Amino acid sequence: MTEGAKDNIRLPVVADRFYPGDEKTLRQEVTSRIGTSRGSETAIGAVLPHAGYVYSGDIAGKTIAAITIPRVVVILGPNHTRRGPAVSVYPSGFWRMPFGDIPVNEGLAGELFEHCDLAVPDEMAHLMEHSIEVQIPFLFYGGDGDLSILPITISRLDDAECRLVGKCLADIISRRDERILIAASSDMTHYESQESARAKDSEALARILSLDPEGLLRIVRDRRISMCGVIPSAVMLYASIALGASQARLIRYGTSGDVSGDYQQVVGYAGVVVQ
Repeated sequence: MTEGAKDNIRLPVVADRFYPGDEKTLRQEVTSRIGTSRGSETAIGAVLPHAGYVYSGDIAGKTIAAITIPRVVVILGPNHTRRGPAVSVYPSGFWRMPFGDIPVNEGLAGELFEHCDLAVPDEMAHLMEHSIEVQIPFLFYGGDGDLSILPITISRLDDAECRLVGKCLADIISRRDERILIAASSDMTHYESQESARAKDSEALARILSLDPEGLLRIVRDRRISMCGVIPSAVMLYASIALGASQARLIRYGTSGDVSGDYQQVVGYAGVVVQ
């Protein structure tokens, strides 16, 4: 694990809301959703949902179970709070979770600051943002328990800027001997009917599965698809393509209606692996 300043600790904000705040209960819930059968394939990138585990946990778990999780993960999340800069990188320290403190990979953060002018060291955007936090238990329990992360919230970027940030990430990752996963945190359509959500989400997912970040940004804009993590997903795709990705596959798709039984106002969730 990468060492950081122990006094710089980002505290959890959605424990006991989106996921159990008790370590034993959290471990049981996450490992049961991941299952005992683990994939042996490596991945360059992934799209993971970030809702409460009761709604999106099975999709996140099955996606994590499909691949091997490395010890270093770049987590790209949308900025729901709209605080901070467009590319807000948590620069150092630890993220506290019920099972312990997960270190920020300061070395990777420092390299990103050197190579990407858009990347800004910032903690404000992360203080109340849940999209990265909810991914950590799945990455921790889905791996070998030795995890460091680079948390980045991303918003307000156009296609050219997404491409630039993706290239910067690819450049610094390609120079490292260790394998690094780029995980984009995103839910899909929000608060539309099951029929509408599935139709719109299929269009967005078709672009992701075609490794077409420009097309993803365009279809989400033109069809007004409320995919909150479209920009992080586009950055992940640009980085993955630069790192040699040749395919993407959908592990599972579902909606909140599949759990709640309310199909009038659903949120869509998808798990995708990029290789």
